[in-house]
Amino acid sequence: MELPVVKREEPVGLGEDIWASAVQMAVVGIFIIMFGFCLYFCRPVLLPVTAALVVGTTFAPLVKASARRGIPSWVLAGVIGLSLVALAGLAAIFLAQPLTDWIARAPEMGTMIKQKLYVLDRPLNALRELQEALLPSRGKAVEVEPPLAVVTPVIALITPAVIEFTLFFVTLVFYLALQIDFRRYMATFFTTREGKLRFIRIANDIERRLVSYLVTVTVINLCLGIAVTLGAWLFGFSSPVLFGLMAMVLNYIPYIGAACMTLLLLAVGLGSFTQLAWGFTPAAAFVLLATIEGQFITPAVLGHRLTLNPLAVLLAIAFWSWIWGPMGTFLAVPLTIGAAVTLHHLFPPDESKLPG
Repeated sequence: MELPVVKREEPVGLGEDIWASAVQMAVVGIFIIMFGFCLYFCRPVLLPVTAALVVGTTFAPLVKASARRGIPSWVLAGVIGLSLVALAGLAAIFLAQPLTDWIARAPEMGTMIKQKLYVLDRPLNALRELQEALLPSRGKAVEVEPPLAVVTPVIALITPAVIEFTLFFVTLVFYLALQIDFRRYMATFFTTREGKLRFIRIANDIERRLVSYLVTVTVINLCLGIAVTLGAWLFGFSSPVLFGLMAMVLNYIPYIGAACMTLLLLAVGLGSFTQLAWGFTPAAAFVLLATIEGQFITPAVLGHRLTLNPLAVLLAIAFWSWIWGPMGTFLAVPLTIGAAVTLHHLFPPDESKLPG
C-alpha cells in the first residue's frame, strides 16, 4: 500500500523581497498613523467640509437634473442649503420644550428606577467599595466658581460650533453649485487619460451608491420613526414624536443606534410604569421592531451591492467616533462606502478560490 505523497512547502528565504515588503509595510503604517493624527488635529476644518461633501453628494443628482432643465445651479444650491438650515431650526424649536420636560422629570424617573431595581444595590455597593479601595477619592470639597468662570466655557463651546456650521453651509452651497467644475479640476491632477477616466468612474460610482444608500436608509428610518411614534403614543408616553425622531436619527448608526434607543426606552419605561414587567415592554417591542428592520427589511431593500461587512462597519464607527466624535459616528457608513468603492476600482477582487 502506497502512502500519499505530501508536498513539502519551500522555506521562505530572507532575501531582498522580504525586506522590500517590510519597508513598504512600514511606510504604509507610518502614513496611516500620520493620517490619523492629521484627521484628529484638523477636525475643526475637516469635519464640516467632509459632512458638506457627503450631504452635497446626496443632493448632487437633483442639482444636475435641475441644471439640465435650465435652472441655475447656484439657485438650487442656495435653496437646498437654506432649506436644511430652516429644517434644523424648526426641529430645534419643536423639540426644545419636550426635551426640557423630560430632563425635568429625570430625577423623579431615576428614583423610580432605583426603587424597582433594588436587587442591584448590593452588587453596586460592592463595586463602589472596590473602586474606593483601589482609587480612593480626595474628598468632596465644593468650590464656588465666579460667574465669569461659568460663562467662559459656554462661549468657548458655542463659538467653534458656529464657525464649523458656517463652514459647513458655505462648503455645501459651493460644492453643489460647482460640483461639475470641481470634478473636472480634480481630474486634471492625473496625467494619463486612463487615470482621468478611472477617477471619473470612481466619483460617479461613489455618488450613485451613496445616493442609493442614503435615500433608501432615510425612507426606512422614516418608517421606523413613524412606527416608534405610534408605539410611544400607545404606551402613553408624552411627546411621542420626540421618540420617533430620536429612533429615526439614531438608526443611521448601524447596531449602535438601535442599542442606544433600546436603553433609552428601557429607562423611560422603568421610570413611567409602576409594574416592572410593563417597564420592559417598550424596549422589548423596539428590539423586535429593530430586529425585523435590520435583519430582513433593510438587507432585502438595499441588496447585496450596498450591503457592507458588519465587522468593517463596527470598526469604522469606532474609528470615526474616536477621531471626530458624534458627527464622525454618523459619517462612518458614508465614508466606508466611499472607501469600499475606491478600493474596489483600484484593486478589483480576485475571483480565484483559495483554500479555506
